[in-house]
Amino acid sequence: MYEIKTISIEEEGYPEELKKIKDAPNPLYYIGILPAPNEKCFAIVGTRHCSAYGQQTALKISGQLADAGLTIVSGMAPGIDTFSHRAVIEKRKRTIAVLGTGLDEESIYPHSNLDLSRKIIENNGCLASELPPGTRGSRFSFPRRNRIISGLSSAVLVIEAKERSGSLITANYAKQQNKKLFAVPGSIYSLNSGGPNKLIKEGAMLIESASDILEALGFFSLKQISKKDFK
Repeated sequence: MYEIKTISIEEEGYPEELKKIKDAPNPLYYIGILPAPNEKCFAIVGTRHCSAYGQQTALKISGQLADAGLTIVSGMAPGIDTFSHRAVIEKRKRTIAVLGTGLDEESIYPHSNLDLSRKIIENNGCLASELPPGTRGSRFSFPRRNRIISGLSSAVLVIEAKERSGSLITANYAKQQNKKLFAVPGSIYSLNSGGPNKLIKEGAMLIESASDILEALGFFSLKQISKKDFK
């Protein structure tokens, strides 16, 4: 059993990016290592019922961004979130999962991701929540946690989501928080493409590869990374 810690917004060590958002969680519950002041966190979210296309995209982009030095933030939900976390763990890199439940193992949802939650911690990652231990998820807690996912991150990427989706709630929080917003386009015949395609129409940057993201964030110049390695 891992130790669940708390930190208030007034304390040193509270995530700097999270302090900037409206209604920042206070206190924040966490297991593992919170983001450092200069850590580059990037959120990836998407539908629970993803296609093979969405799965492949999440695995490739999240893994490459982790290789480039970004910390991947997501919600550990089934589907895109889970694949994004898994790709990072397979590379033994750091990822952060923001939950809509308490952090005790009895409350973690989905329970099928209990092993994944342990691996996140074992790889110097972090589980975070605004909810105290023993709190089960609800139809209110999961949408609210999305503001924390975007709040911890410098930018948000949406991979596959219906037009009425929790991922679009995260995207709206990103807009309110003045975060960069990216989306992966999809087939006009797929319901899962409705959300990202709508976001692109509204001004989100169209993403086809990890190199698009790294270039938009100015990360190639910082890390001297070659674009050809991220196609």
